Amino acid sequence: MPQDSSRTISIKKYYSSLPNMLSKYERFARKDFFKGNTLSEYERWRAQARATLSELIGLDKMDRVALKPQLEETISLQGENEGIVRQKVLIQSEQDVWVPMYVLIPPVPDKPDSRKRKVFIAPPGHQGAGKYSIAGMREIPAVADAIKKYNYDYGLQLARRGFVVICPDCRGFGERRDEKKQGDAETDFLTSSCFHLAHMAEPMGETVIGMCAWDLMKIMDYIETQPDWDSANVSCLGFSGGGMQTLYFSALDERVKNVFISGYLYGFRDSLMILNGNCSCNYVPHLWEHFDMGDIASLIAPRNLMIQSGREDHLNGPRGLENVYEQVEIIKNVYRLYDREDFVIHDIREGGHCWHEDILETAIQKFGI
Repeated sequence: MPQDSSRTISIKKYYSSLPNMLSKYERFARKDFFKGNTLSEYERWRAQARATLSELIGLDKMDRVALKPQLEETISLQGENEGIVRQKVLIQSEQDVWVPMYVLIPPVPDKPDSRKRKVFIAPPGHQGAGKYSIAGMREIPAVADAIKKYNYDYGLQLARRGFVVICPDCRGFGERRDEKKQGDAETDFLTSSCFHLAHMAEPMGETVIGMCAWDLMKIMDYIETQPDWDSANVSCLGFSGGGMQTLYFSALDERVKNVFISGYLYGFRDSLMILNGNCSCNYVPHLWEHFDMGDIASLIAPRNLMIQSGREDHLNGPRGLENVYEQVEIIKNVYRLYDREDFVIHDIREGGHCWHEDILETAIQKFGI
């Protein structure tokens, strides 16, 4: 929609800060990348890198509290999802901080075996109202449109395949929106209060992504309390902002065994500095001085890792997939030390910013989930 310029003047030349910031990025960024050549050097680097990353995102500020789980409702789904039970559960992640989540529980197989049930955590991305899209609540018209646009109901897709799936609201989303976004208008309902949350967090030495990663760690603690669930083989799948959460959470918590990141793996310079209008949850003070995104993802090694990229995804930045390939190569260089390069799947799809579920069957079989 054209903007009215009748009440302004035409500026012929702008004096932007971006060229200077790009120059500083080249001079100061990524000073702590892995410089070794052996497995023992990598494992020493990994321990220090995790400590640095934890401090940067503010995990040292998190409150240690009891989970106090509460079951709020239980609904049996109907139609094509008949047999799946959707529970709404609350857990406490910090003092006075509660995580509402839908737990999708598929029916027990006709011929059950003695193994515990496999579990996925499925954090949400932006523009989908948090857990409502991930859990497939198409009865909400705005959510139905988001699911259609991004194929956003990946939690329900996993439940249909027989997995127990936890679909949480992350901080600032859904029922966890902060005051300025607490309303029933469609724009408020679908979007998040990350901007407001970042303004509260960063002056306190905290970050939005640190809060989100912490909450996912508390969800992992909750999984470990469930005797019928396989807490030793938990998977995490997230698209877009959910991929961001999956990345940081899995890099810092080795209890995640199978990692699926869609629509979120690229170099910081192109995708978050040049594309500097991205959501506040992406930005961590001083992070770029230490690591690029591939360095963070390499902390996942040698666990199973699936990365999905859209060839035309605008978030890849102005150089497109080249910006992605560079980060994937950083990751694969570490996996080669374990002789597990083939356990990094890079799934490239035609089109833009969207989750593609076709890869699930291939990855599930390859990873032995």
